[in-house]
Amino acid sequence: MQLISKTYWGGAPMNMRRLPDAFDLESLILKAPDFREHRALLWTSKKNPKPKTGIVVMHPRADFSHHYVIPRLVEAGVACLGANSRNPNNDVTTIHEEIVLDVASAVSFLRKRGVQNVILVGNSGGGALNGFYQAQAKKPKGERLAKTPGGRRTHLNAAEMIPADGMIYISTHKGEGLIMNEIIDPAVVDERDPHLTDPALDMYDEKNGFKTPSKIDGSDAVWSRYDDAFVARFRAAQIERVKRIDAIARAMIAENERAETLHNDPDFAKLAPEKQREVLRRAAFEPVLTIYRTMANPHYVDNYLDPSARDYGSIFSPRPDLMNWKFFGFGRYATPHAWLSTWSGVSSQANQLHDLPQITEPSLFINAGKDQEIFPKTDAIPMFNAIAAKDKTYVDFPNARHYFEPEFGAREAPDVEKVMDVVVPWILDRFGA
Repeated sequence: MQLISKTYWGGAPMNMRRLPDAFDLESLILKAPDFREHRALLWTSKKNPKPKTGIVVMHPRADFSHHYVIPRLVEAGVACLGANSRNPNNDVTTIHEEIVLDVASAVSFLRKRGVQNVILVGNSGGGALNGFYQAQAKKPKGERLAKTPGGRRTHLNAAEMIPADGMIYISTHKGEGLIMNEIIDPAVVDERDPHLTDPALDMYDEKNGFKTPSKIDGSDAVWSRYDDAFVARFRAAQIERVKRIDAIARAMIAENERAETLHNDPDFAKLAPEKQREVLRRAAFEPVLTIYRTMANPHYVDNYLDPSARDYGSIFSPRPDLMNWKFFGFGRYATPHAWLSTWSGVSSQANQLHDLPQITEPSLFINAGKDQEIFPKTDAIPMFNAIAAKDKTYVDFPNARHYFEPEFGAREAPDVEKVMDVVVPWILDRFGA
């Protein structure tokens, strides 16, 4: 059953469609302050081998080493560090209080190479990652977050975290957890059995206002309409489901901690060997949560909710009602610590609406009007208004999609070029090359 959006048929839509002119390329292994390694590609111009301005473009899990912003910036003389986090293409163990250290090592690397001005370019989830980093980096050591939501000690107060000099947000969201709050299906009754459904909370039930397409590709889909009372119940129930999963995650962590306490007890050595083995196994055990049905945002199928020029469906599929049951989606697997840090909008500390008011550096915010995951009144405008910088610019591309990708099969991406017509002069006017 082919349900994935055509956006992904030709490869990752965030990848560049051409190489820069006259470039040098260096493959790097960077080391974060907690000694974890991650990979990056450094793109520079042969015409400007010692640039004074550089960017870091990174995402919590996606590979941005060939991101579409790179060619035009390299040709303008800007160094471009396209970096992976320590968890490329896999966020099962992603803890945001750890991966911000990967941003730290990328910024530090550019500074040590002689780059005077570093700009963080955040596309999609990269925007929230960068905002979280910048808010923490601007705090002195001793005032940064000391614990993860799951209770682990962070390395933030001991790490070198150099604040960036400028911030660019392109189709960015409020945080992966806050996205989850709005896409998780609250009709799930039992986390162990995703087929058990509360019909009163099922947004894909026609009794609640959904209009079911007859074609698998969604080509005959028409917009649904939900009444305000249903949407209010639905949103409240989404938060309640997130809280229930939080409780499951915290119980799993507590079980590990109880076993660790038994292991550290002076009487542990007096236990029978088989009991010792059981305790050690429980202390070592790290369970994985499976989060079913995470493609349930009424905005996908009701364009009366936060109207925009978006197409029907989600960024991943024109049939979100069916894609809701597939493996491909947001936050499908997570350890308890990763769920609480990254995917729980109740517990996660990576929250743009908390972080952006702490960011005073020049900021460029770019919105795609046809975005199917980020919506103007729900997401883009509140984030832009939250930025504390006096020098901040909002640019809207009303007919562009999330990755500024063209129609399926097109060889060029004109919307990317329009974005870069804004990004390049914005950087050069403030920082030079």
